[in-house]
Amino acid sequence: MPKGLNRAALTAVGLVAFAGAASADELVMYCSVQQSWCEATAAAFTADTGVDVAMQRKDTGAALAQIRAEASNPQADVWWGGSGDAHIQAASEDLTEAYESPNIDQLQDWAIEQYETADHKTVGIYSGVLGWGYNTEFFDRMGLKPPLAWSDLENPDYEGEIQVANPNTSGTAYTALATLVQLYGEDEAFEFLKRIDDNISEYTQSGTAGIRAAALGETGIGIAFLHDVIQQAAAGFPVKAVAPSDGTGYEIGSMSIIANAPDPELAKQFYDWALTAKAQSRALEAGAYQIQANKAVAPPPEAPKLEDTKLIDYDFAKYGSAETRSHLLKRWDDEIGSQR
Repeated sequence: MPKGLNRAALTAVGLVAFAGAASADELVMYCSVQQSWCEATAAAFTADTGVDVAMQRKDTGAALAQIRAEASNPQADVWWGGSGDAHIQAASEDLTEAYESPNIDQLQDWAIEQYETADHKTVGIYSGVLGWGYNTEFFDRMGLKPPLAWSDLENPDYEGEIQVANPNTSGTAYTALATLVQLYGEDEAFEFLKRIDDNISEYTQSGTAGIRAAALGETGIGIAFLHDVIQQAAAGFPVKAVAPSDGTGYEIGSMSIIANAPDPELAKQFYDWALTAKAQSRALEAGAYQIQANKAVAPPPEAPKLEDTKLIDYDFAKYGSAETRSHLLKRWDDEIGSQR
């Protein structure tokens, strides 16, 4: 068993737990989307192919850190999901390997662009718009106006009422950091982050923790991808999604085959399967409201329409590079994280 793995974190129903070396017909997967979708995807792959899956769910930054730590002795075959910036960084460090799937031509242009940006070492599998969700009951009770633009988050009435993740561990939070830098310029972005720091109650480890807290009324606002907000609303919680009116970034969730994987042929089999319309159409059944990459899969009706959202021209190559990512994370640690 790889060091540091928590058995309780592994799926228990219909999946094979990490217990000693993987069997000859077992795919080992690190998964960086919500737990329900991770489990549903692993179970569907087993149902369709007969191949067992050992799956561990990890936030994007944590998955990248583990893959990097295991580079001399990889323990997993494939990394499925999570913000594309981290997948591009993994590609630049040769932690993942190129693969030309016969199903690439089934994908949206933005997914193929991700694939080409990373020299075929990662591929887009879904997209999601960055924004936040707010608890409508809390805002009504407090008589507050909801934030509609990034600049609104500076409102002193929101003191201690915003949660966002730490960009070192969360792909959501790193996308937010990179978005603000591209909107305002680096220095002004960090000044903005300092101005809203008093309004941040906690920098969580998980990118979905803030919106879960907002859904439960534990905080007023959670910065998140809008599909995570919609998931909470669909479950009956009093949250409403906001795409910032002054412009916002987005993610291209990605998939990568880990370099020198224990079973590269199983990794390729999963990769091909995961790009199909049949596989991607199961996302909504698992409560996943991301926009799928396969052109034959219609977006969920609840998902934000990309054409109606003010999106920035997000530079995935630059902000996924090891140099830029490391620089921004160090500056965040020095100027924001260390001040807590």
